[in-house]
Amino acid sequence: MDASRLNGLLRRVPSWAVYMCGLAPAVWWFALALNGALGPDPVKALEHRYGEFALQFLVASLAVTPLRRYLGLNLMKHRRALGLLCFAYAGLHLLVWLFLDVQSPAQILADIAKRPYVTVGMAAFVVLLPLAVTSNQASLRALGPLWRRLHRLSYPAALLAGLHYVLLAKGFQLEPLVYLAGIILLLLTRLRLPQFGRRARYISGE
Repeated sequence: MDASRLNGLLRRVPSWAVYMCGLAPAVWWFALALNGALGPDPVKALEHRYGEFALQFLVASLAVTPLRRYLGLNLMKHRRALGLLCFAYAGLHLLVWLFLDVQSPAQILADIAKRPYVTVGMAAFVVLLPLAVTSNQASLRALGPLWRRLHRLSYPAALLAGLHYVLLAKGFQLEPLVYLAGIILLLLTRLRLPQFGRRARYISGE
């Protein structure tokens, strides 16, 4: 299937379907936790799974622009949904940690202050918050050009989220490093060096 036909099919997928499919795992994993099917510590398992989903949707949203630029695959219609699904899972991850895991306001504040992975994770969530609040047409019209600059906060948010996962891992684990490396690679694809090609041609005499 060529890119134009695939893009046509992707444009016909309604946003509500993306949201429904994206949120279905949240319900499924919560049901598994209630039924004791997530091992001896279902709260931790649920907390980590929601965090992984948040990171996966964040990576997916970052991949939209490179996919269009380098492969011709246009997912721009669904980038907002991917970003909001990321925020939804990040919020669920935080809520499980707050109300089912820690359950103590004093301990929550202590963890934020003393545990680097918690500090970095909270920073990532705080950065994501204004992006989620302004992910609507009314905010786009009200903010104008500022909206695009504001939503570049997704870049540091992604780095913080990837770093949070690396710091959270105990000992050397490959998966968190792969996520962080993937995030860095996706951010690097956004760098453009428009003068490089022209300068090289000038030097070579072309």
